[in-house]
Amino acid sequence: MDIFLEYLKAFAVGGVLCAIGQLLIDKTKLTPARILTAYVVAGVILGAVGLYQPLIDWAGAGASVPLTGFGNTLAKGVKEAVVSDGLLGAFTGGFTASAAGICAAIFFGVIVALLCKPREKK
Repeated sequence: MDIFLEYLKAFAVGGVLCAIGQLLIDKTKLTPARILTAYVVAGVILGAVGLYQPLIDWAGAGASVPLTGFGNTLAKGVKEAVVSDGLLGAFTGGFTASAAGICAAIFFGVIVALLCKPREKK
């Protein structure tokens, strides 16, 4: 029963984040790219002030997998790198913390591009 609640919390939080994004697409003139950027920036801000980690602790993957979780990872990486490396860490910490996610996105993007026939929309 405990694992069911973990899944339910993750699904609920991830679903709410997705629903907010869909509402922004449907009800505003914001482009999807701007909404995605806003999600990353919101994750950075919430992570920097310490509000996002409690949500991740409670909801697990429902909060850590969406783009807000990526922003939080960037903020956390910068914080840790600044403590250990000083000012240089402000420039390198985010990349170090999110390197696996960035590499996975590039790798799978290349695989999909090789397997599919990419073309421009008409």
